[in-house]
Amino acid sequence: MRLPILTGAAVLGLAAFASGPAIAADALTVVSWGGAYTKSQLEAYHKPYTAKYGTKIQSEDYNGGLAEIRAQVETGKVTWDVVDLEVSEGVRGCDEGLLEPVGASKLLKAPDGTPAEDDFVPGSVLECAVGLIVWSTVFSYDADKMTGAKPTTLNDFFNVKKFPGKRGLRKGPGVNMEWALIADGVSRDDVYEVLGTKAGQDRAFAKLDTIKDHVLWWEAGAQPPQMLADGEVVMTSAYNGRIFNAQVTENKNFAIVWDNQLFAFDFYAIVKGTPRLDEALRYLQFASATEQLANQASWISYGPVRKSSSALVGKHATAGVDMKPHMPTNPENFKTALLNNSDFWADNQDELNERFNAWLAK
Repeated sequence: MRLPILTGAAVLGLAAFASGPAIAADALTVVSWGGAYTKSQLEAYHKPYTAKYGTKIQSEDYNGGLAEIRAQVETGKVTWDVVDLEVSEGVRGCDEGLLEPVGASKLLKAPDGTPAEDDFVPGSVLECAVGLIVWSTVFSYDADKMTGAKPTTLNDFFNVKKFPGKRGLRKGPGVNMEWALIADGVSRDDVYEVLGTKAGQDRAFAKLDTIKDHVLWWEAGAQPPQMLADGEVVMTSAYNGRIFNAQVTENKNFAIVWDNQLFAFDFYAIVKGTPRLDEALRYLQFASATEQLANQASWISYGPVRKSSSALVGKHATAGVDMKPHMPTNPENFKTALLNNSDFWADNQDELNERFNAWLAK
């Protein structure tokens, strides 16, 4: 799927924006991934929303998944209002009745009057979740620490003879299994068809076996840049925005290898049963508006999913860096990109999680 050029450890201080005893009972609790990504939401969404409407935002961090949302909904004790979800959770959460229906008809039009359903890129508005960003999983290395030849392809990530040392990978089947198949010779166009078979899954795990002893597993998005900085790994998978933040705001000489990046959308969804439904919907409409999405792209290198936002994307808010070359969808970065198949993972996540955990325990 080719998209237009568009511009994902908890963060100390971010929650303090609207935390503590002064928070009113009608404050919204917005849950996201922490780090530079939550900061971009704080600057582009939370602060201007509070300035416009007066409602305080309680910001909380999590590591993904539906477990906490499911527990709140099933017990009738909903304390989270809006949650940032990956696409598979947006689909599954809707199917399980954990999320409120939204749909494009409830979203704001573009400034020129274009209906939201025509302004959002295809696939970025679900029945119960509204897209915010295009982000990708890439792999990165510290150019200051790696001497000699540098990795340039996904195959290099799996080549422990040419590039000895530890690798970092997110602890879970997603991305790892797609990458394993591609590195084993499966074409991008066929990845999910192959992965949908037991033979294909066996093949992916066999390829992962070749580097298993060289892998350090990470779970939170803040870990990969820290692992590189500490020299724990020679290269690691990571969210592109996390590496960008380390490059630009921390002056790290981290290089991104865009080959076979796996890109996806992140979404906002409203938790079913929130007592602040009207406020949550107003916040979601505000955050997903053209200007707010473009503003977020001035804080982190994730692209807004509204077409009308593209022309508004310029330089980083504090570093002055032109953001467009750092976007996953920049043509130079996007040549070998693979779209995360949300339907596949919505249908197979639980089964492959179970098999992945069993494989890890061997």
